[in-house]
Amino acid sequence: MKFKLVYFVLVGILLTSCSKEDDGIYFDEIAEVEVEYSAIELEIFDLINEYRESIGVKPLEALNIISSVAESHTEYMIEVGQINHDFFAERQENLVKKANAKAVGENVAYGYSTARGAVNGWLNSDAHRRLIEKPQYTHFGISTEQDSKGRNFFTQMFIER
Repeated sequence: MKFKLVYFVLVGILLTSCSKEDDGIYFDEIAEVEVEYSAIELEIFDLINEYRESIGVKPLEALNIISSVAESHTEYMIEVGQINHDFFAERQENLVKKANAKAVGENVAYGYSTARGAVNGWLNSDAHRRLIEKPQYTHFGISTEQDSKGRNFFTQMFIER
């Protein structure tokens, strides 16, 4: 009889210790990655948030896990030699799992030599601008890398948490 009581108490403790709040902490812990941002990436962060604030939309918070996922895609684009959104569903799923994202968006660019050039390119495109302006997005990340010919490739990703 005592054995059954101890068994049920232990099972109860195990079940209640797996609360939903623990999941959020778990996601934050596995999502912590270190990223060294380049000057052009830091400037893109600033320009995007300045633009959002100028139209009355809350600024975005930079999140390293997003930049890490963006970096993988930037490296892939350099490898294949063209900008694309290949494997977006996998990046989206990764951010849903690792960053607790509810929604994910992505802008890519190529060939701009400055942060302002890339941001202006996105802002001059209706589809890209809509992602930047979307008030539901709360966090973003950026990756900019040069190929062997010195051409810049950009991946900018947004999430809603």
